[in-house]
Amino acid sequence: MTRSLALSTLDPADLTQVDAAVRFIGSHDSTRVLAAMVPDLTDGQRAAVAAHCRLAHAAVLVFPPDLDALDEALATHDITAGPPVPSVVVRQRLATRHGLPADTLALSIVHAAVPAGDGTPCEIEIFALVDAPEEVAAAERAATHEAHVALATGPVDSVTLTGLRALLTGPGRLRSDGGGYNEHQDSTVLYFAGTGPVRPQYRRLELFVAGHHPEVLDTHLADTTDPATRLLRLLTGAWATQALAAAAELGVADRLAVAPGCTAADLARQTGTHPDALVRLLRYLTDLEVVRPVADGWTLTETGALLATGADRSLHPLARLYGGYFYESFAHLGYAVQTGRTAFDHHFGEHHFDYFAAEPDRAALFDDAMAAGAAMFGRVGHLLDCAGATTVVDIGGGNGELLAGVLHANPRLRGVLFERAVTLEQARPSLRAAGLLDRCELVAGDFTATVPGGGDIYLLSRVLHDWDDEQCRTILRRCAAAMPAHADLYIVERLLPESGADSLAPAWDLHMLCNVGGRERTFGHYGTLLEAAGLTLLGQRRLPLDFALLHAVRR
Repeated sequence: MTRSLALSTLDPADLTQVDAAVRFIGSHDSTRVLAAMVPDLTDGQRAAVAAHCRLAHAAVLVFPPDLDALDEALATHDITAGPPVPSVVVRQRLATRHGLPADTLALSIVHAAVPAGDGTPCEIEIFALVDAPEEVAAAERAATHEAHVALATGPVDSVTLTGLRALLTGPGRLRSDGGGYNEHQDSTVLYFAGTGPVRPQYRRLELFVAGHHPEVLDTHLADTTDPATRLLRLLTGAWATQALAAAAELGVADRLAVAPGCTAADLARQTGTHPDALVRLLRYLTDLEVVRPVADGWTLTETGALLATGADRSLHPLARLYGGYFYESFAHLGYAVQTGRTAFDHHFGEHHFDYFAAEPDRAALFDDAMAAGAAMFGRVGHLLDCAGATTVVDIGGGNGELLAGVLHANPRLRGVLFERAVTLEQARPSLRAAGLLDRCELVAGDFTATVPGGGDIYLLSRVLHDWDDEQCRTILRRCAAAMPAHADLYIVERLLPESGADSLAPAWDLHMLCNVGGRERTFGHYGTLLEAAGLTLLGQRRLPLDFALLHAVRR
């Protein structure tokens, strides 16, 4: 089955494609294909897909002078091709990509039986474009857009098909890459492409489904965007940041929170904004799924509600911070990447901690933003092992939002908030308003120099990611020295994934480089830092927003 293809009149590049497809099928089955092409799925998720799908074919696009030349190439492999079938989906893709009328492309699909690696029936699928324009053939051979591997399923109902697609595009991290219905074969095809690390020889996966599934196909095609469109959406991400910040700062979100359905004219009058300009902002916020039109007015979505100041778990101060000071410094990200130095310091002339502490308004905004993030960790107090504990020490705990949550969840605990003096002044009224000031001791200090002793539980929430490894080891050694032998240390940090799993952490890692000078880390990296400080990392619990609660003790 692997004799030379030299006798064929196909172009050598096309011969290589056919030969590679035959060898791929002969060495793979559905399990191996899924492991290679969708490595981000867990074993259980991969088994769920494999239970409904089988390896159907490997596909290539070639450009023979006629279909007889293709028969000659397959004959050298002792393979006999079936009758050609007109192409619908791929022909339209080629026409769109090269700006040609689809009816001018003589594209056929040829199937030839080849056993899979596990001996089950399989095929190679060859798209044969006869008499192709030279520039089209050259471009397609270079890019191999249409080379793919197909899994077949069916007949299945739309619910099952929707679930399979959700696994591939969700935890599988594949993106929609087109598809269609071929009436000649009565089949629906959904194409997927990788979004993470480069996949192996075949980077596109086809899900071949018997029958017509228009609703699933429509959803799949709606999620399909060409590379230029995807890149433009990424390039305009800064516009989204500013639109969200404007909605927060101008009071648009606040007003819609108390008056859902407010007309644009009323909203403009109440927020002091230009009516036409406000409508244009609202239109973009609709595209971002932050607001939605209702009748003659507008209302906040569940996501947009978090921009309002009075909302539960409001992220209003984060919108202002990210759209303001951090937005400015991110304009100098190139400097940070070139030098390894912090862009914030370069732009504002001093480290961000010193810069925000220098002015009361800045300090209040920063502390409010950190508190807004900490409010997301309300369940931390229920995850701590507080048996026998009486005192919890929150090191660098900001305005006490996290500590307040822990004390509310554990009425027998008393708290120590260890922070800079200027931040403690922000924390005092917050703890008083929460009815917890009498259960708290506010201690001013620098955790790089010393940490209060005598606690049963120590908290380090979003502290270590602010510092380099050397300073982290110093901070952790201070903690270890202060902790009694029985004490527990709990660390809240956003973890970089050990694999290619989807996560917010890589973006925040870049943020730490640009604005703070620290970094995000993997679970294993934190284990190494703790070990060097005389502490042992016992495990982790997942928190919202891709954070984790790490648990450590003294060795």
